[in-house]
Amino acid sequence: MEKKLLFVYNPKAGKAQIRTKLSDILEVFVQGGYELTVYPTQKRGDACEIVRRCADSYDLVVCGGGDGTLDETVTGMIQGGFRVPIGYIPAGSTNDFGGSLALPKKMIKAAQTIVSGRNFPCDMGSFNDDVFVYIAAFGLFTDVSYETGQDMKNVLGHMAYILEGMKRLSAVKSYPMRVFCEDRIIEDDFIFGMITNSVSVGGFKNITGKNVRLDDGLFEVTLVKRPRNPVELNNIMLSLLNRDIDTKSMYCFRTAEITLEAVRPVAWTLDGENGGSHTSVHIRNLRHAVEIRVE
Repeated sequence: MEKKLLFVYNPKAGKAQIRTKLSDILEVFVQGGYELTVYPTQKRGDACEIVRRCADSYDLVVCGGGDGTLDETVTGMIQGGFRVPIGYIPAGSTNDFGGSLALPKKMIKAAQTIVSGRNFPCDMGSFNDDVFVYIAAFGLFTDVSYETGQDMKNVLGHMAYILEGMKRLSAVKSYPMRVFCEDRIIEDDFIFGMITNSVSVGGFKNITGKNVRLDDGLFEVTLVKRPRNPVELNNIMLSLLNRDIDTKSMYCFRTAEITLEAVRPVAWTLDGENGGSHTSVHIRNLRHAVEIRVE
């Protein structure tokens, strides 16, 4: 019997180049022995809904688009309770997680990897009742990815995130929080925090730490304290981008589970999309939650 493949793609991702490659991508899948169902997403949440509804009817689920499309696909898979392998064709403006998995940047090559590659058991994250793939973050710059227009992302690439964020330096907010992690309690005032399972964020490699593994059951946590003056803020940003850890300015550690409590609601981003505002967040590593095709 022919194997069945569900291909869900975002036709607007990145520069919409996936449209020009679509025929070649589908041909790779057919030559690989798959019977295809193709679904171009129409709105946010589409990929999650179709995967959650019918993924178990297929031998392989493939998503094409940016990290947000992958996030929706993974969320649908986990919420549906399925263990169908996932293929990913990175076609967004940054594709942090595709880079972390060392997936081919060329779409046809990525499709060939999906057909001939191996399944990699990969960690994911739970965020209260939600799911994320590689980053949950709050504070400085975290609103940029979903406030920056698609046209600007296309022109500037990952620098769009930083350039747009620079406009906000004069109005940096801080968030008093209590952080509970294993047998440790941290109380401080933070301007930025990220819980990650990725080699890069916003196109910047090593910003999450060194020797990152995507299957070790641990997150890399970075919490940046409120600076006392603009010079200190600048030094913090340089330290963060160079991963030159300044222990006086930030907390950096690994953990499988963490709870963050704030005095007032804090806006979060999950994989570059709006994750809502919360006063209490519980984040847990879902070790080997999905299998992703890699080379």
